[in-house]
Amino acid sequence: MSFIHPKKLKRRLKYFILIALGLYVMLASSLYFIQEKLLFLPTQLPQDYVFEFRHNFEEVFLNTDDNATINAIHFKADEPQGVILYFHGNAGDLSRWGTIAEYFVGLDYDVLIMDYRTYGKSVGSISEKALYADAQMCYDYLLQHGYSKEDIVLYGRSLGTGIASYLASENTARQLILETPYYSIEDVAKHRFPYLPVKRLLKYKLPTHAYLESVKCPTLIVHGTDDYVVPFSSGKKLSELNLPHVEFITVEGGSHNNLIEFDAYLAAMNTHLKYKKGSKMN
Repeated sequence: MSFIHPKKLKRRLKYFILIALGLYVMLASSLYFIQEKLLFLPTQLPQDYVFEFRHNFEEVFLNTDDNATINAIHFKADEPQGVILYFHGNAGDLSRWGTIAEYFVGLDYDVLIMDYRTYGKSVGSISEKALYADAQMCYDYLLQHGYSKEDIVLYGRSLGTGIASYLASENTARQLILETPYYSIEDVAKHRFPYLPVKRLLKYKLPTHAYLESVKCPTLIVHGTDDYVVPFSSGKKLSELNLPHVEFITVEGGSHNNLIEFDAYLAAMNTHLKYKKGSKMN
């Protein structure tokens, strides 16, 4: 039987610890520097790309104070009973998300949906501050184009839920709807990287829970139990804030991108977005 001298064993152990510590620091540093690539998965479109959708729409370009340009699609229903300001998820562009948002045009709502900076035809430097500012600009655009505050439903999906919640906390709206939301980006990051100091590493916070506490309008949250992107537990924590204006609906078996295939989701939309006598816009 071979025998390792205690001093030699100590040196090996020290070497192993240094290697492990180095790998840990490298992993943490990588998370810090590539977090935008993990959080944002944009696809770009040429500026002359021609959108094609089933419903009537207008393509909009909004210029920001810091020289960015936001591309948006403004769908028009025949007899709108309101307008949905829709904030989409973290992957793709308006050629995909516009088609998804058309579902709400079928429910007799106008819809305004923007591409975040670096997505689709939108250009500019992305940041959490910029996301909020661009969302506010879209809200103001609706007010400037014939909608009242009471006409506006704020809708966030996945990444967009934190943005929609922020906007609802700062403005008046008829309703806030959150599909597959997170308690915060930190909460999701802790789930994926439980051994890293994510709170210190994250540049993007998007604390949905903090914003919800300042929201005054009725709020609907819909989340699937089998969500592999934003854990169901993260969305469920929002309901555990016990805020009187928040209703939480569980979609059993629902994943991250298929809630529209479930009766529970469809029933929730029909209930919360259904036509109410006298509510149609002039």
